[in-house]
Amino acid sequence: MWPVLYAYFDARNQLDRAALRTQINATIAAGARSIVILGLATEVNRLTHAEKHQLIDWASEDIASRVPLVVTITGDTVNAQVALADYAVERGASWLILQPPSIRDKPESFYFDFFAAVMQRTRAPVGIQNAPEYLGVGLSAESIVALASRCPNFRLLKGEGPATTIQRTIDRLRALGHTLPVFNGRGGQELVDNLRAGCAGLIVAPDTFDWQVAIQQAFANGLEQDAEALYTQTLPAIVFVMQSLDALTCYGKRIAAWRMGFDVQHDRGVAPTAFGLECARRFAMQLGPSRSQTGLNDT
Repeated sequence: MWPVLYAYFDARNQLDRAALRTQINATIAAGARSIVILGLATEVNRLTHAEKHQLIDWASEDIASRVPLVVTITGDTVNAQVALADYAVERGASWLILQPPSIRDKPESFYFDFFAAVMQRTRAPVGIQNAPEYLGVGLSAESIVALASRCPNFRLLKGEGPATTIQRTIDRLRALGHTLPVFNGRGGQELVDNLRAGCAGLIVAPDTFDWQVAIQQAFANGLEQDAEALYTQTLPAIVFVMQSLDALTCYGKRIAAWRMGFDVQHDRGVAPTAFGLECARRFAMQLGPSRSQTGLNDT
């Protein structure tokens, strides 16, 4: 289970240094195997180039090699993505996850060639974010296998889709003779079924991360009923924050913050409503303070 961290902003609309450190320490305590930054939950589309560099620097410093740092790479040209990838690797990133460029009217071959060009100039293991529902484009299983054959450093697929879709992708990859690890996201929706489908894990935001680690651990230990029970308790909060990316970055980050002991000071995206805050506060109280996986399993 890998958390993808939120970007918090202080009252001056600057990146909140302490909030990043708090997320890192809390998710590592909860059992994070790696930590991801600059994903959709990090509001990467609302960050300046300098702010992306700042988050990479801070995350590398705060993680201090306790777990691998994974950096999502964005940019509309190959050169732009290679430059950000090089910066991340120089600061200690162990993995990179490439997002497609923001162009949405090209054939699949365009995105295949784009990913291949970046990977061939990158000095780290790489995944791609194959999320047509959220990003508008994606590669077929056949293209994914072909990309892995061309680029040996392509070692991970970050999917975003229903468990049934992910399972078909995993089966198709296996039928084509490839065992590329596949992660899902979608905030942890269908978490147990994603694990049954063969996902290597999930990449999710921190609001319910400790609960989701406990679910994954219960499943791995053969305790499927326990996993389902924990998932049942967590699902209402997951559904609430996953209505849209705006809901995630408005309310999901507040649930995470309250559970970790601080508050959101500024929004770059949509502002919360009074009713939305009431709902988010209720879910945060139901989930309780952020804790380690041991603490959850003992409750």
